[in-house]
Amino acid sequence: MFSKVRHFWKSLGPGIVTGASDDDPAAIATYSLAGARYGYGMLWVLVFILPFMVTLQEMSARIGAFSGCGLAGNLKRHYSKFFLLLVATIIVVANTLNVGANIYGMAGAINLLLPMPVQALAFILSAIIVLLVIFLDYEQITRLFKWVALSLFAYVFAFFMVKTDWSSLIFHAFIPSISFNREYIILLFAVIGTSLSPYLYFWQASEEAEEVRLNKPRIRICKYRTITSGTLKRMELDTKLGMMFSNFISFFIIALTAATIFKTGNPSESLRDIAQALQPLAGQYAYLLFTAGLIGSGLLAIPVLAGSAAYVVSEIFEWEAGFNKHLAHAKEFYFVVMISIVIGLFIPFLGIAPLQALLYTSVLNGIITPLLIVVVVHMANNKNIVGPYTTKPISNYLGIISFLIMITGTIYIFIS
Repeated sequence: MFSKVRHFWKSLGPGIVTGASDDDPAAIATYSLAGARYGYGMLWVLVFILPFMVTLQEMSARIGAFSGCGLAGNLKRHYSKFFLLLVATIIVVANTLNVGANIYGMAGAINLLLPMPVQALAFILSAIIVLLVIFLDYEQITRLFKWVALSLFAYVFAFFMVKTDWSSLIFHAFIPSISFNREYIILLFAVIGTSLSPYLYFWQASEEAEEVRLNKPRIRICKYRTITSGTLKRMELDTKLGMMFSNFISFFIIALTAATIFKTGNPSESLRDIAQALQPLAGQYAYLLFTAGLIGSGLLAIPVLAGSAAYVVSEIFEWEAGFNKHLAHAKEFYFVVMISIVIGLFIPFLGIAPLQALLYTSVLNGIITPLLIVVVVHMANNKNIVGPYTTKPISNYLGIISFLIMITGTIYIFIS
């Protein structure tokens, strides 16, 4: 029995890491605000959005696995230069903002336990993360990411420490409760946007391509190649489990703040407010678990965000890339990772509060997602990239619906 569990754990890869990184500090801030301000009223969104998340991530995984390249590499080979530069610029800028917001979100969480200046903690955390991704090899990083992902169960444990109205929770999980005021719509859009975070598509495709290249090291160009049926099934299962894990954790983050902070009627203006509010309402252990989960999510998400930006730039300039490469063989890749983190450190100096930055990045993700959904769906139906393994009609329909949802939200944001 133990050997089967161990084998299953080892078989999990990019899908589970991608799913866990979707619950980054920006997402935690967004979900926490959703629960604190609207109670259980937004739980239905996470149930509704899951099929769309699975579909888009499976498309991204197939693109990387069948082509041996990430999204940027395929854009360069099969699409116009203008479109490549547009998409690359958007994702690199958005990821860098995300990195900065997440660093300070995590530093703020540690500040609750360790009374040091948040900016000093942010610099220390950044240095630790850079050292980890430079000096650990690919297998060590993958194992670390998977173990860190388990820290997100802290939110589940914290939830079961508070009193819950189960009938209301179950009702709102499946019955939509929509308010048409501006604040609700923007927060709803942020919840959907952070669940469909565009950096996940780039990370998933690049990591699946890297898995292929580990077994076929001579792969250098973006071109369709066959993979075994076992590899395809493993990839699809890994992706499904990753997205289910992501929404499972997200569900309990909303439920936790809904069962506690929402009842007080006090608005939360920072992750510090949210964590501290849990202490008298849910107890010391729930407060510590919330904080621990926030720290773990940052340790996982920041390398993923900076890494996906580095993959994009490296594929454009055809540099050696990937966490399976040593620093001496992929200097440019690691340089982009470090620059992304360093630039992110200066976010607060722009006068943007950490929680504002976290929420803004969720809204920004929602705005740029429609364009990237179009990219992913088109690539997943391009036979030069995926060969005969183009997506099924139902997946294409889900992709189109997700695009329509996100473009509608984007138009509303600009109009309002």
